[in-house]
Amino acid sequence: MCPIIPLPVTFTPLDGSFSLDSRTVIVVSPQTKGVGELLRGRIKTATGLSLKFDSSADGKGIVLKIAPGLSRLGDEGYRLEVDADGIIIQAAKPAGIFYGMQSLLQLFPASIYGPAKTKANWSAPACIVEDHPRFKWRGGHLDVGRHFMPVPDVMRFIDLLAMHKMNTFHWHLTEDQGWRIEIKQYPKLTAIGSKRTNTMTNYSPATYTGKPHEGFYTQAQIREIVKYAAARFVTIVPEIEMPGHATAAIAAYPELGNSGIQLPVATTWGVIDTVLNTEPSTIKFMQNVLDEVIQLFPGQFIHIGGDECPKKEWKESKAAQDRIASLGLKGEHDLQSWFIRQMDQHLTSRGRRLIGWSEILEGGLAPGAGLMVWLGNEGAMEAVRSGHDVVMAQTTHTYFDFYQSRDTANEPKAIGGFLPLEKVYEYEPILPEMTPEQGKHVMGCQFQIWTEYIGDFKKVEYMAFPRACALSEVAWSRRSDRDFASFNERLGPHLSRLEASGVNFRKP
Repeated sequence: MCPIIPLPVTFTPLDGSFSLDSRTVIVVSPQTKGVGELLRGRIKTATGLSLKFDSSADGKGIVLKIAPGLSRLGDEGYRLEVDADGIIIQAAKPAGIFYGMQSLLQLFPASIYGPAKTKANWSAPACIVEDHPRFKWRGGHLDVGRHFMPVPDVMRFIDLLAMHKMNTFHWHLTEDQGWRIEIKQYPKLTAIGSKRTNTMTNYSPATYTGKPHEGFYTQAQIREIVKYAAARFVTIVPEIEMPGHATAAIAAYPELGNSGIQLPVATTWGVIDTVLNTEPSTIKFMQNVLDEVIQLFPGQFIHIGGDECPKKEWKESKAAQDRIASLGLKGEHDLQSWFIRQMDQHLTSRGRRLIGWSEILEGGLAPGAGLMVWLGNEGAMEAVRSGHDVVMAQTTHTYFDFYQSRDTANEPKAIGGFLPLEKVYEYEPILPEMTPEQGKHVMGCQFQIWTEYIGDFKKVEYMAFPRACALSEVAWSRRSDRDFASFNERLGPHLSRLEASGVNFRKP
């Protein structure tokens, strides 16, 4: 049986095994040394062995080799060979070497993922693996607006994504209930917007903790996290919510709102009527924010939210209605589309691409924008028909803030819904009604962790795992190879790896 999650394209078992010992060396080149450092650190932590780097494998070794001839496997594909004499991981690019390392680690005893506690036979079975991902966007989303997560927790989230060959971290940094990213030009966004006086524990009937909640990331911390992620071949996609879900920003700078009234940072969950106004000064404010965000995050995409933007304030605002008239728009939905287009044009001028939730389709999708689909299939079809790229992130299969059991009385509080492991695994990002050409616009998929009722990282882990293991296989493995019975069989040993890693996973 292939022991690897996500399932590789090919796995050929051979006779024999390779054992680590004090004579084992890691053979690296300048291009592969970064991955070699990560591998050496993991082996040292788990086994106590301090493996040396070498430039040639004279004896027993783990060879990490860039092989341009493997370009047929793409930038993230790899070939892993294990026999009694050594291990070789080859790939066209360093990312492939990294993913080959992740597969290699899964061949060793599960305790390779933990601290050195017991002596083990550190051997891996002989085999040949050739592998490459199905989708280029394989991600996990974490909302730190509702509940702030400290830097070590964010880094751990990145580690767990990388362990499962996921390459995108969607970092939801601003919300009605908290602004979590330092913006130098507008210090009150964090001085005021990162703090709220209370936190809901139940929506209806409403109950609260009676305690304040706060936290934000400095730009120095963000640079550290971005560097940490890059070393693990994870791209961070920051989300700065607009024009809705912006109460914390408006609390910090009331002139951004439609009433001019000083509001508190929100303490209730749900969709809040407070939205940004559409004045030129507000457009400029948010573009200035994005300029600082761009300096921190080198990835192609910047997420601007765009979801759940109530139109009540705009309907009642003379300024908003005047803008609709002066721009020749049909109504408030067109006004939202106009707002999004201002951000799209700005990001495009900076060499970046805008991505937003399903609702940015309202009034027409901005040129060049990507769509993150959380609402049904119609939006996905509309986007791909018009040649726009999509990331599939639907509530039905990827919202990991949903319950994992119908026996909700014996589960930690969740926002509602029911999403068991098997349903996650059956997710198919490319819809049956998509033509092959339209299917090429599906960049991939990701899971969502919304944190209204998730107050600490241990609960993040409980809600994410093992469901994230299932989605990693949806995102990586070939559709024709996926089989839930096979996955379930491989999941048993994989849970031992999570346990060794100290993950607070839910036992299926």
